[in-house]
Amino acid sequence: MSTAPRTKPHGNGASSAIRTAENANAKAAIPPLPDIPERLGEEIFRAMDRSVGALSAQMTAGLSPAALWLAWSDWAIHLAQSPGKRAELAVKGWRKAARFWLHALRCAQEGDAGCCIEPLAGDRRFEGEAWKKPPFALFYQAFLLNQQWWHNATREVPGVSLHHENVVSFAAKQILDVFSPSNSPLTNPEIIERALATNGMNFVEGYKQFLQDVARHLAGEPPAGAEDFRPGREVAVTPGKVVYRNHLIELIQYAPATGTVHAEPVLIVPAWIMKYYILDLSPHNSLVRYLVEKGHTVFCISWRNVTAEDRNLSLDDYRRLGVMAALDAVGKIAPERRIHATGYCLGGTLLSIAAAAMAHAGDDRLASVTLLAAQTDFSEPGELGLFIGDSQLDYLEDAMWQRGYLDTHQMAGAFQLLRSNDLIWSRMLRHYLMGEPATMNDLMAWNADATRMPYRMHSEYLRKLFLDNDLAAGRYMVEGFPVAIQNIRAPIFAVGTERDHVAPWRSVYKIHYLSDTDVTFVLTSGGHNAGIVSEVGRRNRYYRIAGKTDAEPCVDADAWAAQAEPREGSWWPAWQEWLAGLSSPKRVAPPPMGAPDKGLAVLEDAPGTYVHQR
Repeated sequence: MSTAPRTKPHGNGASSAIRTAENANAKAAIPPLPDIPERLGEEIFRAMDRSVGALSAQMTAGLSPAALWLAWSDWAIHLAQSPGKRAELAVKGWRKAARFWLHALRCAQEGDAGCCIEPLAGDRRFEGEAWKKPPFALFYQAFLLNQQWWHNATREVPGVSLHHENVVSFAAKQILDVFSPSNSPLTNPEIIERALATNGMNFVEGYKQFLQDVARHLAGEPPAGAEDFRPGREVAVTPGKVVYRNHLIELIQYAPATGTVHAEPVLIVPAWIMKYYILDLSPHNSLVRYLVEKGHTVFCISWRNVTAEDRNLSLDDYRRLGVMAALDAVGKIAPERRIHATGYCLGGTLLSIAAAAMAHAGDDRLASVTLLAAQTDFSEPGELGLFIGDSQLDYLEDAMWQRGYLDTHQMAGAFQLLRSNDLIWSRMLRHYLMGEPATMNDLMAWNADATRMPYRMHSEYLRKLFLDNDLAAGRYMVEGFPVAIQNIRAPIFAVGTERDHVAPWRSVYKIHYLSDTDVTFVLTSGGHNAGIVSEVGRRNRYYRIAGKTDAEPCVDADAWAAQAEPREGSWWPAWQEWLAGLSSPKRVAPPPMGAPDKGLAVLEDAPGTYVHQR
């Protein structure tokens, strides 16, 4: 038998060769994939998402449709599966309808039957006498009942997250306010009376003001009248010199107003969301001038108005180039003297981080720490929390990524929404429908003088502090280690304001829960800005004050407010006495302006250059 190997038929070999050739041709026809590094590919894909998000943000005024949809869906789905809540709302609706019609019948019989529902505290839209007359009284009573029903409808739906509940309730209120009878010339008796008295000229004057405001907005100009409050001319006029400048700050040293001064200087760290001169407005309401006249050497940081080139400045850059650089400069001008550090709003939060990092490093240059309307625990950030969520922050980051900074108009829009009745509808009513001329004061002009915030810094601030609350949790990292407020040993003076919609006073009060040092807390009348700018002699001002040593037990905010007796007047003298009590008993000669021998020559007169940047 033959042992020769068996071979495949010739036909099968030809077919295999043909298939091989076809595969080779097919591969040759397909172009090779580009050799893109994996990391670069991810950045390209993310850039596509960013571009779409940035374009969408321009059309939605920076509000994330996804965040609003998630909140509404959460509310709607849980409401749909809650028959008890729906039944409760139906009963409330019938009761309110019956209540309204019974009230309407009494009004028809008696003329003035009073109110069947009172406006909420602070709602002044319907205070005028004309609103008590029919049919206008019925208009606003029906509106308030409807507003109350929608509040019930958007609250306490089983299963809805608190954040989504707050967003839906806030959105419902904004929509309802559009249809408030106070905002329509057909249902507002005060507008009708004004139109009859002026033969309709109020609408003509209002339209002129509307066109002027639109033109100023499109041109990037401040509101009418702001030109009467120029830094260095009418506001920010306390005498001083710029003694230090870097890429991010100018440091202003104010000239002494007394022959001798307290040995320990005061360094003020203002918020960089606005210009620094909130604490140096007109001469009569300047906190800086008040301190100088009381014998304190005062330094103040003036932040640079960043541009797109500064997009990668981080929150730690603000600490290093801001607070720490200023402390170093003050230490050269007033050597071997401890410093009273004061931070306002965001500046206070940054100062807390810097002070905690200094405490960790054994740096004891701070004689005291003062926090003015500044939060260190963001677990309850107040109404600003409506705009803080993963979806909304990602959307905001898309908008900032395109520009390199957060635009001033976006910030202004968010704050106006939080107080829409005061800042949007009342303005429309007074200026556009009543035809009243626009008014301006120093605080309003400062409020219109906003600054930009760099992309990276603002993203880190919102995510690490607002969203993740890293500072209060002991997770915030500085130079590779977590910082803790508990490490601060310098005495703390904290101020909250009763009507603060940016830093609610109960949130500011939480410094008690984080610190292991002496804390003096003040609760003053007014809002986030007007409560701090509370000059001596201003009428209808009051405050509460109480201190706690590190050995005393801490009480909750409401118990503290119940125990602290209101005091008439401004809180400024109480703070100044506290600063003086922590200063050396013997006053000294004022330090020189700057320190030329240490590289800190006087650069120019206050208020400097950065404050004028647009």
